[in-house]
Amino acid sequence: MELAALQQTIRATYGAQDRARGTDATFGWFIEEVGELSRAIRRQGHAERVVEFSDVLAWLVTLADLCDVDLSEAAERYADGCPKCSAAPCACAATDPVRP
Repeated sequence: MELAALQQTIRATYGAQDRARGTDATFGWFIEEVGELSRAIRRQGHAERVVEFSDVLAWLVTLADLCDVDLSEAAERYADGCPKCSAAPCACAATDPVRP
């Protein structure tokens, strides 16, 4: 599934609820899901990780939608590799250990 299609599906499925909840409360749900993903990565199997990755992705899509961010546009920043040096693998990692 492409990002634009996923964003449209999430908007159609949850958009009214998301707008009523608002950005701040939605961000709280996103952070909770990131915590669940952390636990799944450390303690659970592949199937549980898939579920938690999908939940984090869905909440990220929701946040982007609430903030009027087109995720396809946002993803373009990484289309050529590293957004700083445009290389893949990143050539600036040797001098800057922190990712962009």
